[in-house]
Amino acid sequence: MAATIQAKDRSDLRRYQTKNLRKEGYVPAVVYGKGKEPVTVAVEEIELIKNVRDEGRNAVFSLAVEGKDSLSVMLYDYQSDVIKDKLVHADFYQVDMSTEVDVEVNINFEGESQGVKDGGVKQQAMHTLNVRSTPNNIPEEISIDISELNIGDSVTVGDLKSGKNYEILDDDDATIITILPPQQEEVPEEGDEGVAEENAEPEVINEKSDDDKE
Repeated sequence: MAATIQAKDRSDLRRYQTKNLRKEGYVPAVVYGKGKEPVTVAVEEIELIKNVRDEGRNAVFSLAVEGKDSLSVMLYDYQSDVIKDKLVHADFYQVDMSTEVDVEVNINFEGESQGVKDGGVKQQAMHTLNVRSTPNNIPEEISIDISELNIGDSVTVGDLKSGKNYEILDDDDATIITILPPQQEEVPEEGDEGVAEENAEPEVINEKSDDDKE
């Protein structure tokens, strides 16, 4: 069952009304939908943040708008005030549970690579994957077991596509993670230091500058 977010109708779009809503702890928001008129609402900031943290960024919520039917929505985007650390606006997308949507899903690595244990360096090239799925089949995250990866091994997008109820849209050849060889510091060969010292120009003590000669 989808988590519920309470929302109030926001038909008055005048600036001072929007400012008052934010002072009261609400976030102005708009609900979009394919072939549907946008709906302007306001949701409590604390409730919105709590639900997204509990259910996940790609969860489907039941948006209970006062005086209207509830809407099945996903949080599409949001804007925040970095200085005040507050949300200032949110965009919801009204979804049809039988229609596929495109979303970004976080990647989670499981286990410790054998290559890293041997001194290799883990290089992560991708942190999210673009996924297409019906809303109820969107994974919270995509987990990849890297415990068997040795130095020089890598995982590409193409390695993940098998028997899933969602489609990964990224290119099959895109590299997700690679275990690089250990980084070795360059150590000067024996004798190089002595040669460098011999080739260095000797410092002249008490050499008069051009200013001293004048």
